[in-house]
Amino acid sequence: MKAIEIRDMADTELLEKIKDSRAELFNLRFQLATGQLDNPARIKDIKKDIARLLTEIRTRELSAASDAAAS
Repeated sequence: MKAIEIRDMADTELLEKIKDSRAELFNLRFQLATGQLDNPARIKDIKKDIARLLTEIRTRELSAASDAAAS
């Protein structure tokens, strides 16, 4: 997932995507532990996507806080 795609999402979409990504990460880790994982690089990709999503949420929080302080 690209950062541009993430910036275009609404807040509720971001939270839903984080929830889905964490569930997928859990499943991938479970598959890794049982030896059924086909693509181990997918774990790294999902972790990066979660970090991007959380970063965008935090950026929006800080932006809203600075806007409120400026008013």
